[in-house]
Amino acid sequence: MSGPIDRPVGDATRVVLAGRRKEWTGGVVNPPVWRGSTILYDSVAEMRERVSDTHHKFFYGRRGLPTQWSLADALNELEPGAEGTFLYCSGVAAIAAAFLAVLSAGDELLLPDTSYDPTRALATGLLKRLGITARFYDPLIGAGIAELIGPATRAILMESPGSLTFEVQDVPAIVAAAKARGVVTLLDNTWATPLLFPAIGLGVDLTILACTKYIVGHSDAMLGSVTAGPGFFARLRDTSFQLGQVASPDDCYLGSRGLRTMAVRLKQHEASALRIARWLAEQPQVAAVFHPALPDCPGHDTFLRDFRGSSGLFSFALNGGSDAGRVALIDGLALFGIGYSWGGFESLAVPIDPQRHRSVTRRDDAGPLVRLQIGLEDPDDLIADLAAGLARFETARA
Repeated sequence: MSGPIDRPVGDATRVVLAGRRKEWTGGVVNPPVWRGSTILYDSVAEMRERVSDTHHKFFYGRRGLPTQWSLADALNELEPGAEGTFLYCSGVAAIAAAFLAVLSAGDELLLPDTSYDPTRALATGLLKRLGITARFYDPLIGAGIAELIGPATRAILMESPGSLTFEVQDVPAIVAAAKARGVVTLLDNTWATPLLFPAIGLGVDLTILACTKYIVGHSDAMLGSVTAGPGFFARLRDTSFQLGQVASPDDCYLGSRGLRTMAVRLKQHEASALRIARWLAEQPQVAAVFHPALPDCPGHDTFLRDFRGSSGLFSFALNGGSDAGRVALIDGLALFGIGYSWGGFESLAVPIDPQRHRSVTRRDDAGPLVRLQIGLEDPDDLIADLAAGLARFETARA
């Protein structure tokens, strides 16, 4: 590459170029793996100088090396206006660090009732032990969140679309209400990634990714990140240093490698998932499909306004039947694995029971729910597999 590009570039170009500074790559295409704990200094004076330099300087392995710095740079470049990004050993570790960076004993945290279950467990477990109160809200509350902000409210978490049932939140309205009261906003943006929802540009203070999913993209590494908007990175960095958080250089290498193809992978995930979701919506064994890009999904209009596209994860409700019928559907699938996580090249199907994880909203689904991760297989093959599964469900229901 010879010189700078003088115009905005597309997503596929952004993820190819991001984080590839020569000081991190050494001139090779992808940043190599730097493993190390002890850093040697030429003098005591140099050692003392680096103690206080917390940004991209060799100090000690826990503060990172070029493999980690290059991926952090890349993720930061995907969020215009961001101040800095810190990496973690998992998405849940990233969520925990983000919470602890902005909350203290006596504070209150507001969370959507559709929060990822480990996030809920963190809020009602560790945070409660630290004297932090968690209060859940209807994810579709929008600007009405202002009525829930009390004197102790210090932060509002959003997860959009919501975990399991994919309700789309009005993030700009919630951010506006929070800023009016000096409340910090956090967003779990794993489903969309910055390519489909540029959170920092929309005013979110801290945006969280389970990089295990679409960043890595190959189901072979655990990784998380938090990207901070203006004025928040120092708190995030210092809290993370104090917690001893560090992401493995090998996992960061896999994250950097996966990032290069994320834009094209997301396009395929989107196209295949939409085709399958629309097909499912026409099947008599299916009562409802929960995909933000479909008109019947709660918050669909907000999705059309704010998002640049959709990814490969959605769920659907069966039309009556029992758990045994749902199990017959899933267990016999040939191309869908049964397993947690998502965002890799392989398709997955799992039973979900969202009401077990809700406290302020109620669901009245016609039948059991299934969550699908649509991978990179041929969608015709996946549809044929699901058709056979629905036939098994129909037999069990009869």
